[in-house]
Amino acid sequence: MASVGQGHFESSSATRSIPLLPRNTVLSLLHGYRATISHAYGDVCKYYPSCSAYAVGAVQQHGALKGSAMAAARIARCHPWAKGGVDDVPMHKDFRYELTPRGFVVPVSLRKD
Repeated sequence: MASVGQGHFESSSATRSIPLLPRNTVLSLLHGYRATISHAYGDVCKYYPSCSAYAVGAVQQHGALKGSAMAAARIARCHPWAKGGVDDVPMHKDFRYELTPRGFVVPVSLRKD
């Protein structure tokens, strides 16, 4: 006879990662752009961080849709007559994820060491 479980279900890390797929897909495209096309332009951005680095931070913090919209607004502000300067991504007040060394977003580990 099989024993009865403890009465709770612990969702796996893979299951908790599914909602992060759109965010990490956009991040992989941005990383590809930064590794290839961005280097051809050199250091031409009037803002710090650069528009592509801003896009990565915005998508990490705010998700695929809102982060992409924030990045598009930043790119629209970047024109020859822009003053430029430091323009950091506003932090999400309820950010509840971790970042990998490569910058991808993963669920917070549930392990209690």
